[in-house]
Amino acid sequence: MLTPSDKALVPFVSVDNMMRLVHHTGLEAMITRIANTIEADFLRWDAFDKTPRVASHSDVGVIELMPTSDGDMYGFKYVNGHPKNTAEGLQTVTAFGLLADVQSGYPVLLSEMTLLTALRTAAMSALAAKHLAPEGATTMAMVGNGAQSEFQCRAFKAICGIDTVRLYDIDPAATAKCARNLADSGLTVIPCTTGQEAIEGAQIITTCTADKQYATILTDNMVGSGVHINAIGGDCPGKTELHKDILHRSDIFVEFPPQTRVEGEIQALPDDHPVTELHDVFAGRTAGRTSDKQITLFDSVGFAIEDFSALRTVLDLIKGTDMYDDLDMLADPDDPRDLYGMLQRSA
Repeated sequence: MLTPSDKALVPFVSVDNMMRLVHHTGLEAMITRIANTIEADFLRWDAFDKTPRVASHSDVGVIELMPTSDGDMYGFKYVNGHPKNTAEGLQTVTAFGLLADVQSGYPVLLSEMTLLTALRTAAMSALAAKHLAPEGATTMAMVGNGAQSEFQCRAFKAICGIDTVRLYDIDPAATAKCARNLADSGLTVIPCTTGQEAIEGAQIITTCTADKQYATILTDNMVGSGVHINAIGGDCPGKTELHKDILHRSDIFVEFPPQTRVEGEIQALPDDHPVTELHDVFAGRTAGRTSDKQITLFDSVGFAIEDFSALRTVLDLIKGTDMYDDLDMLADPDDPRDLYGMLQRSA
């Protein structure tokens, strides 16, 4: 048996090691660190290759690849979305991702991204709200209390300073789960029995539901002036959460318009409906919130640069730790031209 060389080994962060890394760093600290990296990468927007994710749709879900590169590093994420999975005891979303060195093409990190996607989605939501939510906002309505909900609540606490969350889900067991998990988070947690009750007194409204269909989680009469809406659930063609009239009353902010117009809430609007790209807000080229009466809407679908940023954060955090495994992933013959000979010698 041939012993793998250092060139053959790629750091691999398993689910177990990702959980260790989160606990070692601190959940809110890690979300904040990912948000800071996303913001830094959005500030060098022009350095990145940008393309909508490559999606394979079926009747029951979607499987997607999300690639990007900044010229030095290449990254991609594999991710699925299957709403039916929950009833079968499976995750709705699973993911893994990779970073590679552009100069050699060699991978430098392979990581689970089911947990990491939850962290980066929450980080991106709170980062957008930092620029768009009403100043001094303290209360968020969390409509949809599935796997993402607790991460969203903790991110808004860490980055935006909210202290109260009002929870609602059509499944009371999901709300009970979320409330139980947030019991020691430092947040005041208020379970609600309707969506209308949940948004009462909330300056921020987050919607995060899983059903793959055109839906109306928020109707126009539920949304008053001056709020920030963080719409996460509309993330593929044919899936939305907001009544179209809300969109017409809102200033809409997006990650990457060519992707959002196909997958986000704005798929319900004409292709020329005006939207603002968040990288321009982060850089100060465009205003975010401009008045107390304004409704701001982050039409969140997730973009490859955010996953690239999350993987960069993990690669930095694991340095000098034992929170990864060396995966024998790359063939490394003594003579790069003699791959067959390496196979022979391994017999």
